[in-house]
Amino acid sequence: MPILALLTLAVMVIALIDAITRRDDQVKHMPKFVWVFFIVLLPLIGSILWFTIGREYEQRSAPMSFGDPRRWQKDAEPAPAPRPYDSRSTEQQIADLEREMHLADLEEQVRRRRAEGGAAGSGA
Repeated sequence: MPILALLTLAVMVIALIDAITRRDDQVKHMPKFVWVFFIVLLPLIGSILWFTIGREYEQRSAPMSFGDPRRWQKDAEPAPAPRPYDSRSTEQQIADLEREMHLADLEEQVRRRRAEGGAAGSGA
């Protein structure tokens, strides 16, 4: 019988420490103080319920120790909103594209003239 009492006390203490040190956004279904009260009022049942439905488990690759600073940090800051590819206005982008198309046309004309000039020069 004393072993069962010590086991219940140990589970209750671990559940209390875990409930108290959890961030509020990691506690499910009830506020944190209600969970703490529930764990103290019904040590074995409250502790079991805390570990099964009361806390939120995070998926992570590396284990986290009690003193790990990640435990106290909020979840990773939300990713910034996707930045547009270009901060220029649409009109500026269209003007730049038209300029590029005009330059491409000019380069094509220069290539054709060189090809025509090269063909005419080699035939003489």
